[in-house]
Amino acid sequence: MTHYLEFEKPLAEIEGKAEELRALARANAEMDVEKEAAGLDKKAVDILKDLYKGLSPWRKCQVARHPDRPHCRDYIEALFTEYTPLAGDRNFADDHAVMGGLARFNDQPVVVIGQEKGHDTKSRIERNFGMARPEGYRKAIRLMELADRFGLPVITLVDTPGAYPGKGAEERGQSEAIARSTEKCLQLKVPLISVIIGEGGSGGAVAFASANKVAMLEHSVYSVITPEGCASILWKDAEKMREAAEALRLTAQDLQKLGVIDQIIPEPLGGAQRDPQATIAAVGKAIEALLAPLKKKKPDAILKERRKKFLDVGSKGLAA
Repeated sequence: MTHYLEFEKPLAEIEGKAEELRALARANAEMDVEKEAAGLDKKAVDILKDLYKGLSPWRKCQVARHPDRPHCRDYIEALFTEYTPLAGDRNFADDHAVMGGLARFNDQPVVVIGQEKGHDTKSRIERNFGMARPEGYRKAIRLMELADRFGLPVITLVDTPGAYPGKGAEERGQSEAIARSTEKCLQLKVPLISVIIGEGGSGGAVAFASANKVAMLEHSVYSVITPEGCASILWKDAEKMREAAEALRLTAQDLQKLGVIDQIIPEPLGGAQRDPQATIAAVGKAIEALLAPLKKKKPDAILKERRKKFLDVGSKGLAA
């Protein structure tokens, strides 16, 4: 069953009518409705193009959070072979919001790490909706250290509203774990490629995305705080999330201008949820293209370039 976003209601009506006609035809073989249904299909495509032609930042947030978008697990299953998950932080527990391990990408050994939100109620609760606890970041650190030791490129897939803000997480050193994960990203002497596949929220995303190259899907978002959180702090009103989304400059297009990200990966018409396989394939091609030149560079050069990248963040936007 297709899940429609609030602003997609006109599309839902047209596609619903086309499906009703085809359902009637299946029930009555003598009915010929294909011509009328095809006309509705064409109208639906026109509406879809119009809706997605100039999405506002808030609507991009809604698309980035769409439950049917491909998640970390989907990318790992489709793009990587011989995936061997590694669990636990060797300190407290295994955080199911973070998945990662050894794998092959285009037959090259790599370490892949990502945040998994889950696909249904049960898995979302198990994965804590992609919000990692300290042990999740410490697991990521352990995997990055493993990659550095054996000279394996690291690929991270970011999709989180932010780190988990619960009492237990704070007691176990949430901010320290995020800081150390960010630090580890910046210390690696192997290539680090990060892709924002949905939400890139706060330090919980930065801890995975302080990479040599950062790519974002066209309708994903990346910001220091969610629009709702920002509105609650600035205006004491979460309903002002639309204004907050505009002010945060959280879209891929804005962030590329600022030099925060390096590449925008186009999504199918209507967003990644409309064609997950095409989206996954596009992400795979982007990772391959970003990784290729880095593999030829020496460890010290990789480290130096990453450092310069983050020192230069924002200079493009300021110059403009």
